[in-house]
Amino acid sequence: MTGETDLGVMLADLRVTRRPGRYTVVQLDADTATTATLGDGIAALIAEDEGTTAIVTVERAEHEAWPFEFVATWLTLGVHSALEAVGLTAEVARRLTAEGIACNVLAGALHDHLLVPAHRADDAIAALTPKDS
Repeated sequence: MTGETDLGVMLADLRVTRRPGRYTVVQLDADTATTATLGDGIAALIAEDEGTTAIVTVERAEHEAWPFEFVATWLTLGVHSALEAVGLTAEVARRLTAEGIACNVLAGALHDHLLVPAHRADDAIAALTPKDS
């Protein structure tokens, strides 16, 4: 299924949904990284040169005593943007920057996902939702 490439269409149709729970970003040690799998509070794994980063629920991080600072809400952009689409990430960043909202972006095959500070989630949704919605 081909994703959308027209920025105007993507922005006009943009819907933002909130994934339940609170999330954070942790750096896994080498032993944990080799056995970590998705599920049970681990939502994403990213292999970096320096080690493995995991996006996990706050509850999982606390249970494992993994240190973290950032508590986020996971937002999903409800538009199927093509991976080669130009401008969506820049426009999202512009809108959130205008409101002083930090954002970390994860790209999936069908949607872009945002980690925003939990206490600013409602503000982020308002900033990204088309005004005619």
